[in-house]
Amino acid sequence: MGYTYLDNAATTPMAPEVVALMQDQMLNNFGNASATNYYGRQARSVLDDSRHTIAQSINAKDSEIVFTSGGTESDNTAIISTALSRQSEGKHIITDATEHEAVLKPMKYLESLGFNVTYLKPNEDGEISVEQVERALTDDTILVSIMYGNNEVGALNPISEIGELLKNHQAYFHTDAVQAFGTENIDVHAENIDLMSTSAHKLNGPKFIGFLYINENISIPSFIKGGDQETKRRAGTENVPGIAGFAEAVKLANDEVKKDKRERFYSFKQQIEKTLKENQIKFEINGPKGPHALNHVLNLYIPGVDRGVLLTRLDLEGFAVSGGSACTAGSLEPSHVLIAMFGKDSPKVADSIRISFGKDNTMDEINSFTKKLIEIIRDLTN
Repeated sequence: MGYTYLDNAATTPMAPEVVALMQDQMLNNFGNASATNYYGRQARSVLDDSRHTIAQSINAKDSEIVFTSGGTESDNTAIISTALSRQSEGKHIITDATEHEAVLKPMKYLESLGFNVTYLKPNEDGEISVEQVERALTDDTILVSIMYGNNEVGALNPISEIGELLKNHQAYFHTDAVQAFGTENIDVHAENIDLMSTSAHKLNGPKFIGFLYINENISIPSFIKGGDQETKRRAGTENVPGIAGFAEAVKLANDEVKKDKRERFYSFKQQIEKTLKENQIKFEINGPKGPHALNHVLNLYIPGVDRGVLLTRLDLEGFAVSGGSACTAGSLEPSHVLIAMFGKDSPKVADSIRISFGKDNTMDEINSFTKKLIEIIRDLTN
């Protein structure tokens, strides 16, 4: 039996070009980028070239890219380092209730230290408005952290508008772009973003590597204490093969490829919706209904069908989907994103599934998946 992978919001398979490049780097470029000998200089050259490639992809300067172990470290660094270093200027932070746990848990930690955190409630499509941010702002606000695109329902937030709002406010603007980087066109300077988190494994790169964009006009202390790597902003010997692989994944996800992916993924969503309707399957889409969304994410509520049973049946039939964020879905706990959108008593909270597309998925796979989904739903509801 073949297996179709439709859980790309959790992680993506590494592109063959990335694997080949990393293998070459691991075999032939093993030097420490901080060393001054030949091997160190070779590693430093790869590091610098990779940083430049990644910086260009978001219209940043090379010096504004700080490599980390991934999205979680980037989020923690942006949030905790900003808060602790700026608490004399204020102790108020704004975020939203649908953020990833890598943002929400640092916020809870800061609350335990006496910070005041405002959690904005999304609309029923999972979106935050710039008006909500404006109403929540105070003279004591030192940080606003709003995700670029939601990993469970695909909602895109008005990042440019929020950035414009905060341009003349003391608050730093951070966005978790882990799910959006690689599919959306991001310009950190045009969008007035101060801090941005990413992770390579969401765009067919390696795991345990990411970067934190830090605008050159702001300064936050290093979160990881140790050596002076990354111009003293992130201690630890750089993972040169991983960074090179990340840069290769970024090259592969150029603007033309991103446009193609957005269009293809939206056609997948439309095909699933159309086929379910034609077969008179009752369902609801959780999240945006049109093309203005992270189109690789489709969250479905199917009334009367137990999520755990549905996921198991799909898995046994060769289709990998999930119940939500990969960081919590393993326990099948209710989705905090759907709770924020619909309330804790909504049946959608416990019985919705997330289908997420990747660059290698085909329409034939989507049709096969939808056919099997319909068969299972009918079996479970008859």
